[in-house]
Parts: sequence; C-alpha cells; structure tokens
Amino acid sequence: MSTAPRTPAQAQATEFKSDYGLENIGLTNLKQAYWNLPTEALYEEIIYRNEGKVTHLGPIVANTGKHTARSANDKFIVKEFTTQDRVWWGQYNRPFAADKFDDVFNRLLGYFQGRDAFVQDCHVCADPDFRMPIRVITERAWHSLFARNMFIVPRTHDDYRQHVPQFTILCAPSFKGLPQIDGTQSDTFIILNFERQIGIIGNSAYAGEIKKSVFTVLNYLLPLRGAMPMHCSANVGASGDVAIFFGLSGTGKTSLSADPTRGLIGDDEHGWNDNGIFNFEAGCYAKVIRLSPTAEPQIYACTRQFGSILENVVFDPASRLIDLDDESITENTRMSYPLDFIANAIPEKRAGHPKNIVLLTCDASGVMPPIARLTTDQAMYQFISGYTSKIAGTEVGLGREPEMTFSTCFGAPFMVHHPSVYAQLLKNKINRYGAKCWLVNTGWVGGPYGVGKRISIAYTRAMLNAALTGKLDNVEYHSDPVFGFEVPKTCEGVPPSVLDPASSWNNKEQYMFKYKQLASRFIDNFRKFEHGTPDDVKNAGPKL
Repeated sequence: MSTAPRTPAQAQATEFKSDYGLENIGLTNLKQAYWNLPTEALYEEIIYRNEGKVTHLGPIVANTGKHTARSANDKFIVKEFTTQDRVWWGQYNRPFAADKFDDVFNRLLGYFQGRDAFVQDCHVCADPDFRMPIRVITERAWHSLFARNMFIVPRTHDDYRQHVPQFTILCAPSFKGLPQIDGTQSDTFIILNFERQIGIIGNSAYAGEIKKSVFTVLNYLLPLRGAMPMHCSANVGASGDVAIFFGLSGTGKTSLSADPTRGLIGDDEHGWNDNGIFNFEAGCYAKVIRLSPTAEPQIYACTRQFGSILENVVFDPASRLIDLDDESITENTRMSYPLDFIANAIPEKRAGHPKNIVLLTCDASGVMPPIARLTTDQAMYQFISGYTSKIAGTEVGLGREPEMTFSTCFGAPFMVHHPSVYAQLLKNKINRYGAKCWLVNTGWVGGPYGVGKRISIAYTRAMLNAALTGKLDNVEYHSDPVFGFEVPKTCEGVPPSVLDPASSWNNKEQYMFKYKQLASRFIDNFRKFEHGTPDDVKNAGPKL
C-alpha cells in the first residue's frame, strides 16, 4: 500500500507545539501543522515545495506572484462595538461588517482543511512592559520564515509550549475572496478584527502584508496605553544619544539608520513610552533595488547570507548570482533578514529617549532644502502632513515616475486612530524629553525628477552626522522663505549647491514658482486636519 511521501520536517512538525492549539480559532482537520520550525527546517520545506530557490551564499529567493506590493485598497477593519467610536474611518480604515468577516473567515477555515499550515509563535515589542504574543499561520513555508525573521522568537521549549497569542494572523495567498458576496473591493483582502483578535489575508503572497497588518494592530492598541507607535527607524550613538527617523518607504529610513558608527535599534517600526524607544520587531524588511555595496555595505552583505529572504529579485538559475539592478519583476524588490545580521545592532532592541528626531521626505519637485532645523510646532505640522513622493513599486498601481503624496504621521495606511491622537502623543514626548527636530530631504536637487539629480546618500549621511553630533548647533542659518524653518548655510562635506537648492536651478523664478506650488499643496492638504489642531501648529506651516 503506497503512502504519501513525508516532507523533510514532518517528523519534527510538533516538536515546538504550543499547548494553546489551532482549534481555539476553529482551525481543524489540517493535513499537518508545522509548529515553529527553525530556519534550517523551513529552508528544506521551501525547497521541497518549490516555493523558492537558494541563491549565491545562501539567501532564499521567492516570488510573490501577482502582488509585488501592498494592496492598500483591499484593507479593512471590522466595525464593532470596541472599534466603532475609536477608529479613524475613511480612506485607509474601511469598515467591514462583523457578519461578513465571519463568513469569509469560516470559508478560509474550510479552505485549510486537508492542507498543511505553518505556525510561528512570536512576540512583538522589545520592551517587556509592552511585549505582546502573536501567532502567524501561513499556507506557505517561506512566509513562516518571513515571520520568524521579522518578529521576536521565543527562547526555550517551554516558552513555545506556554505561548498564548493575543493576536493571530492567518495568511492564505491561494484563497480568493468573493467581492459580490463578501463586500470586498476585489478577490484580495486584508481584514483585521480587533474584537476577535484575528487578521486574515487572502490572495496576496506579498510578505509585507503580514508585517504591516501586525504594525496596524500595534498602532491601534499602543495609544490606548499611552505609548506612541511610530513608522520610523532608530539608532543610538556611543554616548547613548538616540535618533529616530520618520519616513515612508523609499525615503531612506533603513539605509540611514544602518550607520556603522551607531548602534541599530531597528529599521521601521518602534514605540516610545516612559522607558524610551523600543523596536516592535526583530528583523528588517529593506528595499534592495540598486542596492550599493559601497553606500550601504551592511544591508548589501545580508543579500549574501543564509537566512535572508529576497522577494522578487532576479537571479541567474545557472550561477545562482542575483542581480539587484534588474527591475523586470518589480521596482519594489525586498529583503527580509534578522536584525542581528547587522553587526552593530543593539541586542536589546531598545534604548533611551531620543535626542534627535528626523522627519525624512523625498521631494521629487527638487525645491525643499536637504536639511532644516524645526521648532516643535513646525515638526508637528510636518508630521501631520507627512509629505513625500511615493517611489515606484511600493504600492499596487504606482508608475515609474514618483508621485507626490501626503501620508499623515508618515504612515497613514497604518494609523488606526485620528492623526491628532498620534500628533499629541509625539508633541508631549518631545516637550517632556527635549528632543531636537530636523527635516531631511532625500529627494532631488538642481531640478525636479527627470531634470535634477537625487541627493547622494553620502551627502545625506554627512548632514545627518553633523546634526546628530551637534556640529550644526553653532553654524549660521537662514530662514526658509516659504516654510520658515532654519536652513544651515554650511555643512562640512556638503557643497553649497546642495544645501541651497535654489542656487542649483538654472531659473530662480521657476524654482520659486515650483516651491510656492508645493506650499499650496501643503496648505490644501492641511485643511482636513485643522479641526482639533492647535493654532500654534496650524500657524507653523508655509506662508504664501
């Protein structure tokens, strides 16, 4: 009598099983549940199932199929008695009926019957006072490795056995929704149910949906406890001076925080409470298109390391060499790797209160200064505005040319409460702990996209280092003619034509026209936040 072949890790599938089983959410009759497999076992399962390939020096390359970026229009939050009066309903937080969620979820449970599932029991939030157990259940082995890379893994066999999740993410890329029945926008869905503490993802293999679903959960829960959730990277100097870097994808959060002279706390998601800064995660999820071994050596080194996952990266099937310059699959090529792959990462993943706060923007119009010093109210205005240019590939539907956008709190798609909640939390902490605030533009100089050049990361690093080490405290500044913030006249290692964008434009009148045009966009955008915003913050914007 023939039997189905055993998979490489099937004999060890329940070795790290939790006593709190999958039946607690109704997941039963599985073919096999693979519990908390380590990286090596997951590699074997990934190769066995033909989900990815091993490339030069060990990274896994996996393709995400149709979705190579977040599907922002397919994200919903269940509207029920605990969320109806707290959530900032609208463009990013679309309401979903509780009974409709039950229908989709029950069909999803049925889909998993007779199939394999991979379980990773993890934690989020490095501060022990805020640590939260989560569970990520996936249809594919490589997504289980992604969860293991990105979140904080239990240390002992007993930790796994006693793990009881406070929130569960269930991801099934091969399962499609039924828009005409479910009320979803398409056959793809990302739905979070805070009452039931469950999130479900269907018809998308883009691993970023798992990461950002967990981030969205924390953006809802932490403010209820007085902590500030932030879409930012963070590092710390030798003297213990912490810096945080707010910014959307493509603005340089990951690259700029991975500074070999400073300890890395994390690259993307953090909380700020009375103890200081703490990472939500234990991994990094970096864009790797055209990654430079000279400008970003630490991140580049991870593209040649066992345990890293390369998403949608092109490679030669014969030599197994990857090509980071090839964008034929997507501009949004990604890499997931554990934080401790970075040599100077802080093992505790937390540190004290920030001395410097950096708001990153990528100005594709080429008019904003590369660095400016902000008052607290100016920082709040910029934080609420969240101006940048979306870089190709980071969301479904973006073209090649950067697209001007305002994403409040530098992460509007993940902010569940009204922006004023996050802004007030941030302002209180800046005032309490005395952080200095900076605006840093990593976009274009000498003209807009297509005419000017993008500011080199070497210049940006030089300006940041000068700000973080206090070298910009005593230089001469001039007041920006449109926004009013202070712009340094000199910075060691940076040409004057970069510090003063107007001087690098051939036509000064055209420069000022473009700058005032951008200011008008700021003013128009801010009108939606004027209600409930203090006058001091409203008056800290551009003047026309």
